[in-house]
Amino acid sequence: MAVEKPMEPSDILETPEESLAPDLTVVVEDPEAVEVEMDDGSVVIEFGDTPEMDENVSHDSNLAEYIEDDELEEIASELIEHFASDRESRGEWASAYIKGMDLLGMKVEERTEPWNGASGVYHPMMTEAVVKFQAQAMGELLPAAGPVRSKIVGKMTTEKFEQAQRVETELNYLITEKMPDYRDEMEQMLFKLPMAGSAFKKIYFDPITERPVSQFVPAEDLVVSYGASNLRTAPRFTHVMKKTPEEVLKLQVNGFYRDIELPAATRDVTDIEEKYNELEGSEPTFSDDPRHTILEMHVDLDLPEPFDDVDGVALPYVVTVDKSS
Repeated sequence: MAVEKPMEPSDILETPEESLAPDLTVVVEDPEAVEVEMDDGSVVIEFGDTPEMDENVSHDSNLAEYIEDDELEEIASELIEHFASDRESRGEWASAYIKGMDLLGMKVEERTEPWNGASGVYHPMMTEAVVKFQAQAMGELLPAAGPVRSKIVGKMTTEKFEQAQRVETELNYLITEKMPDYRDEMEQMLFKLPMAGSAFKKIYFDPITERPVSQFVPAEDLVVSYGASNLRTAPRFTHVMKKTPEEVLKLQVNGFYRDIELPAATRDVTDIEEKYNELEGSEPTFSDDPRHTILEMHVDLDLPEPFDDVDGVALPYVVTVDKSS
């Protein structure tokens, strides 16, 4: 029996020094975006804070959480340009509305023509007509028993009648007792409707108060794309909202808006708002009103993958943009 010296690995395979691959250099661009855990010998690395796309994204999900930031910026820039164009296209209406408010007789002007001290008072005839319209409409639209009336379609049965009564009672209770802002918003709407010619109601579920909210949207705060005959077929329309930083923060904490840092609010006052302040005799400063101008745009969009339509058709979305950002 012979015992031989065991072979060394170098005796089996010799690799020339120059054939070895160069050392791999790892460069971390953003150290805060990388997390390494090696407690059990494993390594976990996370890049960025954009969540991965979930195959089962619900209908009411915030799609901004799944779209890249550069694509979001491109969409926002394009939409803000469209909004500015839509607002500019109704400039004649805004000018006529401002001139009409001078005829309400709510302010005395000091005139120098045709002579110094000439009367600058307008007869409050238009204001009287507006107030009468508001009072009569309130009596019809919001009677003491409540605004809801049920109507049975088809053959009348005892079951249908009782169900209709239950629905009517429940909705009247909701509007008159659980929605204290309903009457106030209705009164404001009916006062401005005859002056502006249009007024809008926005009814939605508020995640903060956890109840339905009926909000009056004046005509100057709803900007519709030029040439649209109605909101149902309009390619886009925008609700201009003013929200304080605290209101925005509450909606971010609730998950309604993205949890991102917004820039400081910038003052955005239209000519119509300045006219309101003039008639009220107030001159608010920016420190009194540090609100964000939020554009809630209902628009048809062709979003990037994977939310695009296979046929390239623009689909309806609600896009919210901070105008100052």
